[in-house]
Amino acid sequence: MKKILLWFLAFIITIVAALYQRKTGPTYPKRISVEINDSIYDLKLVRSLGLDERPEVRIRVYDTTVKAVLYYKRFKTNDAYTSVPFIYREYPVNSFVMNKIFGINEEKGLYAQIPQQAPAGKIEYYLEISDSQRSITLPEDNPVIIRFKGAVPSSVLTPHILIMFLAMLLSTVSGLFALAGIASFRHLGIWTLILLTAGGMILGPVVQKYAFGSFWTGVPLGWDLTDNKTLIAFLFWIMAVILNRKHHRPLFTVLASVILLIVYSVPHSLFGSEMDYSTGNIIQGFILFFFIIKQKNLNLMQH
Repeated sequence: MKKILLWFLAFIITIVAALYQRKTGPTYPKRISVEINDSIYDLKLVRSLGLDERPEVRIRVYDTTVKAVLYYKRFKTNDAYTSVPFIYREYPVNSFVMNKIFGINEEKGLYAQIPQQAPAGKIEYYLEISDSQRSITLPEDNPVIIRFKGAVPSSVLTPHILIMFLAMLLSTVSGLFALAGIASFRHLGIWTLILLTAGGMILGPVVQKYAFGSFWTGVPLGWDLTDNKTLIAFLFWIMAVILNRKHHRPLFTVLASVILLIVYSVPHSLFGSEMDYSTGNIIQGFILFFFIIKQKNLNLMQH
């Protein structure tokens, strides 16, 4: 009974961490609630587009009397904003699951086309919506940023996601078992390392290659946060498995479990690969982030 409760607790922790990571990530659609013609719309503004997807921004507004305009430019450039009108469109959905199970046969709403970028290229945008009463600008604070990526086959992406979820689940169970003094934490730790190796260190780089053209952009080749956080968790789990091979050292398993939980909760793609339009090179946003901070500090010192 004790083991079952710990498995259930581990599953809940893993689900919560996965949802938190997804909803706080920079590629998750930005949600905005807005009133248009006395109706409330919950809009999802796209922040990630694959090269196999239509290069469009969609807003789920079905009132054809509404007028909307999109303003966009390449991210971190001195380009002027280009305007393009939203047009009401309906697209057929050719999917057995969506058609037969969910009863969805078409996508409709207001669509605005944007120029497709190379992998890791980014576009920033905002929009203006006019109804019968007023005109509003969305978002009200900062423009939305779309990052483009290469198409990743589902035969690679799906196993990567599933294996990483299982690795996280087993890691959490191992840590809880170690805290509870259940000896099988050592066996579960070995399986955690196997899954983390397969999902994070083998399939992860393959996904990265399809999406952005490089297998590895972490240490020692770069400072990509996603690659480096995976590497950190991997090294801690190697340590935990080795140190528990001949001796009973549960604290190292607890430590590795906590590290992976922290790593797993860090928003995916944060400070990820980014196109530098001034050079045409793909750099890691982590490096660029600190470069910008350093430059701002220098500017403040000069003033």
